[in-house]
Amino acid sequence: MAVLNVKKRVYKAFPAFDDRLEAGRKLTEYLGRGPQARTLVLGLPRGGVPVGWPLAQAMEAPLDIVVVRKLPLPRNPEAGFGAVTVDGSRFLNEAMLEYLALPATLIESITEQVRREVQRRAIEYRGTDKLPEVEGMDVYLVDDGLATGYTMLAAATLVRKLQPRSLTLCVPVSPWDSVGTVLPYFDEIYILFVQERTPFAVASFYRDFHDMADEEVLRMLRQSKTALTGSA
Repeated sequence: MAVLNVKKRVYKAFPAFDDRLEAGRKLTEYLGRGPQARTLVLGLPRGGVPVGWPLAQAMEAPLDIVVVRKLPLPRNPEAGFGAVTVDGSRFLNEAMLEYLALPATLIESITEQVRREVQRRAIEYRGTDKLPEVEGMDVYLVDDGLATGYTMLAAATLVRKLQPRSLTLCVPVSPWDSVGTVLPYFDEIYILFVQERTPFAVASFYRDFHDMADEEVLRMLRQSKTALTGSA
């Protein structure tokens, strides 16, 4: 069970950050980490990459990605009923599915669409669908916020299979219920703001929460690598 670190509990959302990069800076300040050996920051694309960038800089660690994507609800794509990882694994929110009573054929159709998109993103961002090398490393999983928590749960399960030395979750915001969902999957968790009342939306904490383009993600990954290696 993870050691939980929450900077502040709030009852409702407020514009805490100008954008994801500022959220990453504030999250980095909260962690207070300096240079770390054998450490890797893994952002969940797209939004986890700009949040993870300042943390990777502070720890002088590589910034990479682990491609995981939620299974969107047909009439509310911002919400999800599970997630799919880059190795094809699927994680379903069974309680939500029981409540929604979605047809099995629809669930399978959405799953296949998401699997194709996960593969596309892996190739686009990393040039391969192979998983990052994390064995024996301290890994920080980062996103711009938790919603149901199932996307992060899926990412943590995937990374645990790769045998890191430790696994830490870092997110700027989360609803309280989702903290309990992910708690068993990490060694440590750091969250700036946990909202205790519903409704909850990650975007409500950001002034700028635009849909990031692939090129934005690629640019940040390239710049992070250049800063770390000093290569042009």
